[in-house]
Amino acid sequence: MDYKYRNVLALAYVGDSVYEIYIRKHLFLQGIEKVNDLQKEATNYVSAKGQARYLREMINQHFLTEEELQLVTRARNHKSHASPKNTDVATYHDATGLEALIGYLFLSSNDKRVEEIMNFIIGG
Repeated sequence: MDYKYRNVLALAYVGDSVYEIYIRKHLFLQGIEKVNDLQKEATNYVSAKGQARYLREMINQHFLTEEELQLVTRARNHKSHASPKNTDVATYHDATGLEALIGYLFLSSNDKRVEEIMNFIIGG
């Protein structure tokens, strides 16, 4: 099934979960085992500001394919009725774009590309 044209907010919903499990696994494997410390470190990655920053880095470094950029753009431009918490609208839309991309790749069983993107983010 081609998930590319599915609801981008639904893709972002799935992508958010995938993204968070990668981050949690990474932090745990770094030796952080106290839940409060895990949560504190995770916010550097899973906040809208963090996700938007990583997306912009990927775009600036031409890391994403044209197809991936199209999906990100569609997700960023999607009219959402949600109000962003603790951030501006542009940052929120960028974060949604990254989450939608990860959701799309995950649902498309493109595990290799999800790994590449997450390694870019965590510096692996």
